Amino acid sequence: MTRALPWPRSPRRPRAAEPEAPARHERRPLPLPLRLLAMVCAFAFMVAFAVVLARLTLHPSPASESLTHTNLHPGRSLEAYLDQPALRDAVKQIGGNLLLGVPFGVLVPVVAPRTRGLLRVLLLTALVMLLVEFAQGALVTGRAFDVDDVILNTTGALAGYLLLGRRLSRAVHARKPAR
Repeated sequence: MTRALPWPRSPRRPRAAEPEAPARHERRPLPLPLRLLAMVCAFAFMVAFAVVLARLTLHPSPASESLTHTNLHPGRSLEAYLDQPALRDAVKQIGGNLLLGVPFGVLVPVVAPRTRGLLRVLLLTALVMLLVEFAQGALVTGRAFDVDDVILNTTGALAGYLLLGRRLSRAVHARKPAR
C-alpha cells in the first residue's frame, strides 16, 4: 500500500533565471599619455632610488670596520638594536631599513608590469637586497652582510606595495576586460 502525501505533487517547473551578479568594477587604464608619464616618472624615481641606495649601502665606512660583523641568523641584529640603551639608534636602524624597501614595493610594479603581484614584488626585493648585502660584505670596507637588513627591506617593500604600489600599478597597467 502506498502512502499518500499530505500535499499534491506538482510537476517540476523550470527555475527562473537567477539575476546576474553585478559586474565587478572594471578598471580602465589611464589614457596613454598619462600612462607614459607615470612610467617615465616611476623610472626616474627608480634610478634616483638606486643612486641613493648605492650611496647609503655601498659607501665605505672605515671608522666602523671594527664594529661590523656578519649576521646570518635572522633576528640577531634586531635583538641587538633593541637592546641598545638609546632608542633613537634602534629606530634609526630598523626604521631606516624598513624605509629603504618601500620604494621597491611602490615603483617596481609600475616600472615592470610583469612583476605585479605581492609574491613577485617580495621575491624581487629580497633578491636585490641580498645582492646588495653580499656586495657590502664582500667588497665594502666597514660593511658586512646582515640577513636582518634583507628581512627589514623586504618588509618595507611589502608595506609600500600594499599601501600604494598595488593601486598605482593597477591604474597604470589595468588589465583589459575579458570578452
